[in-house]
Amino acid sequence: MSDEPGGTDAADEVRAYTVRLELVDEPGELLNALGPIADTGGNLLSVFHERGNLTPRGHIPVEVDLEATPERFERIVSALRDNGVNVVRAGADRYGEQLTVVLVGHLVDTDLSDTLSQLERSTSATIADFSLRLARGEDDQVTSARVRLDAEAGTGREVMRALREVAAEKDLTVVEPLVGVSP
Repeated sequence: MSDEPGGTDAADEVRAYTVRLELVDEPGELLNALGPIADTGGNLLSVFHERGNLTPRGHIPVEVDLEATPERFERIVSALRDNGVNVVRAGADRYGEQLTVVLVGHLVDTDLSDTLSQLERSTSATIADFSLRLARGEDDQVTSARVRLDAEAGTGREVMRALREVAAEKDLTVVEPLVGVSP
């Protein structure tokens, strides 16, 4: 049965996708990221490797354009993640919600990297942008950070719930978005 005029099923139609990745600056990491695309049958169109730039987590941003059927594309994204590749964004509509929050507290003392990693492990969200502001001249070193999260469409409440749990565990205050997600 066909959804399209001319007899092609939309699920079998090859489409162009963009995948944004964060890679550790080590030999072989780009090959590790491109392997699953070839192994899963994706057609590589272009690779933009921003060697001179670093993401907020200190990784190298890479943008890959490829062609695949929707089903094959989902397998490619899963294979990338299985290979330990940090997929920041996959396709045009995968991450349909964007949430910006402010975290306040002893971010450095409570291991900021662990806080962000816990959030990504416990949700479908990725850290899209991050900005840390250190307090000046204060002995207690309370800091604040603006965190922009890209979340899969419809998961904003789940992401906020997970963020609140991580923040409570580390005694951090969350200044939540004023619009877009309710508790």
